Amino acid sequence: MKVWSWLLAVTSARESATVLALFRIGMGLSTLLTVGTVVVTGLVPILWVDRADGGMRQLVDPSWLVQALGGPHPHVIYPLVGLSLLCGALMVLGVGGRLTALLALLATSAVTDVNNHAGGSYDILLANGLWLVVLAGGDQTLSVTARLRTGRWWPLVEAWSVPRWLALWQLVLMYCTTGLQKLSAYWVPGGEASALYYILQQPEWHRHDMSWMAPWFWTTQIATTVTWLWEVGAPIWLLAVWYAYTPERGGALRAWFSRLHVRGAFAAIGVMVHLIILVTMEVGPFSVLSVSYYVVTASSAEWERWLRRPA
Repeated sequence: MKVWSWLLAVTSARESATVLALFRIGMGLSTLLTVGTVVVTGLVPILWVDRADGGMRQLVDPSWLVQALGGPHPHVIYPLVGLSLLCGALMVLGVGGRLTALLALLATSAVTDVNNHAGGSYDILLANGLWLVVLAGGDQTLSVTARLRTGRWWPLVEAWSVPRWLALWQLVLMYCTTGLQKLSAYWVPGGEASALYYILQQPEWHRHDMSWMAPWFWTTQIATTVTWLWEVGAPIWLLAVWYAYTPERGGALRAWFSRLHVRGAFAAIGVMVHLIILVTMEVGPFSVLSVSYYVVTASSAEWERWLRRPA
């Protein structure tokens, strides 16, 4: 009965809706970036349209929605692209709630899944984030909807907190499993730690010629080791967030985590890692999308204090 009571309390918890509103905005911006970059670069008819209509290859296994609508042809793909962009913008504005997020999920997944030679694991990360927005809603505050309902852009309202913890779990799971898949001498401490250097020398990954880094090979070894340790240590980040969320419980370990700013250190390393990736590597919207998840590592109360929400 104690376990059941604890589980009921955890799954029923509520908190200020600010953090979920920020997450909704982040997922909306990530949707616009993911689909918008393909539109701006003129690659929609090449990547997401079948070869019979001018695309790069025959798309024999398109997403179920594209199949249901008639196949990966322009009259199907372009409306889906438009719907994805529209819903992404509406999510940023906070219009339409769960329905907008669901339509964004369906349209975006339909086009990003249509060609398995064009995309990456970040498409799945975005889809999972959109599912969480469907679950959470997130338009109760920091939204046009809130403005119309209450006359205020940022009303103080509560929301179900479980989606926030699920988003945090997704973030930690992504990093930890990524690190565990890098069990080679090129990554793990004690090996060559040369993984990042060789990645930066491959034209399909780097944004610019990085051969100038040869004399600075040792710096990439440090970066490789720090990145790997940070990734596999991601569960510590989850624990740090929990400790920060429950300071009233006390304990020596919780006090040490607070004193060493473990939660902030993990976030700072992550931002630096993704900033370097963004500047040096061509990996699509991965960095912006990943950092969008970081908003859930802080509570709504903290965000309201940092953003100086008016009383």
